[in-house]
Amino acid sequence: MALLGCGMLKSYDGATVLITGHTGFKGSWLSLWLRKLGANVVGYSVGTPSTPCLFDVAGIASDIVHVQGDIRDQRSIDDTFQRYQPNFVFHLAAQPLVRLSYAEPIETFETNVLGTLRVLEAARRCPSVRAIVNVTSDKCYENREWVWGYREDDPMGGHDPYSASKGCAELAAKAYYRSFFGSDDRGGRLLGLASARAGNVIGGGDWGLDRLVPDCIVAFHRGEKVILRHPEAVRPWQHVLEPLSGYLKLGACLISDPKRWSGGWNFGPTGQEIVTVGQLVESLACSWGEGKWTVESEHQLHEARWLKLDISKAHIELDWAPRLSFQQSVNMTVHWYKSYYNEADSLHLRHIIEEQIEFYDKLI
Repeated sequence: MALLGCGMLKSYDGATVLITGHTGFKGSWLSLWLRKLGANVVGYSVGTPSTPCLFDVAGIASDIVHVQGDIRDQRSIDDTFQRYQPNFVFHLAAQPLVRLSYAEPIETFETNVLGTLRVLEAARRCPSVRAIVNVTSDKCYENREWVWGYREDDPMGGHDPYSASKGCAELAAKAYYRSFFGSDDRGGRLLGLASARAGNVIGGGDWGLDRLVPDCIVAFHRGEKVILRHPEAVRPWQHVLEPLSGYLKLGACLISDPKRWSGGWNFGPTGQEIVTVGQLVESLACSWGEGKWTVESEHQLHEARWLKLDISKAHIELDWAPRLSFQQSVNMTVHWYKSYYNEADSLHLRHIIEEQIEFYDKLI
């Protein structure tokens, strides 16, 4: 049932939107998109996640309220909610790396589970909040290494600490919704809380540690070989604008009908656009103009070999679908990085992002 069009995004015009993890790759793109929609953006983050960092390179701090704080600090996050009284909350702050979660399992669970609970508790105490989009991961599902996509009602799980922490965060959010947000009975509140599970994102300005596209771009620029761990692994690659459009539609829907739109939602590519790690690297090298890679044969930590999302629910109910082809996503990504390495200034790099948002807007 098609309900949504770009007109729904007018809900953000003049609204106050709090983004946790706004200095990250996704958070930076989301901040710029929301500003274009007329939102007053408040960002809450413990710091910048990398050097360089898109948040700094594109000069995003100049256009939003930038609050530095840890989502595990209840007093700090409470103070931010009470001071700015947000209408929408997009919770993106996380420890997002699988391999780092093996080295820092306790910190990963504290950030991804306890941090999520701290944000939800702050929202529960803040009467202005009407909609929360809790961003988790496609890795929250118990991975069966099967070839069909995971659906929203499949069991949560996770082999590694990162994946398990995201499954735990999903269960915690569901408990909060049922206990405090799903009804105004027993002193609760009717507040929309949706969980967004997206695939692997690519796009300009990602310098995340131990991430394939940044590693490829840096290696290509230096004329070095990219080291691949699992070139045959399948991932639901998509441009960052794809899931962000889903998050924004979810937030707008939650305002209109909290009960109907609360719950879990998958955002990923269509079946025809799902490719292997090796295919992505080949496409990046072709778009860049050159590039070499090799496969690391030493003992590896466990990583899922096959990961795919079923997006039928979002397509049918939210009227959401991927708009970019795999090759378009790769080309848009490489174009931004080439501009960066050609020493484009912050205004130009930001302009490229805004142009790509405008291009994508026309496809919705």
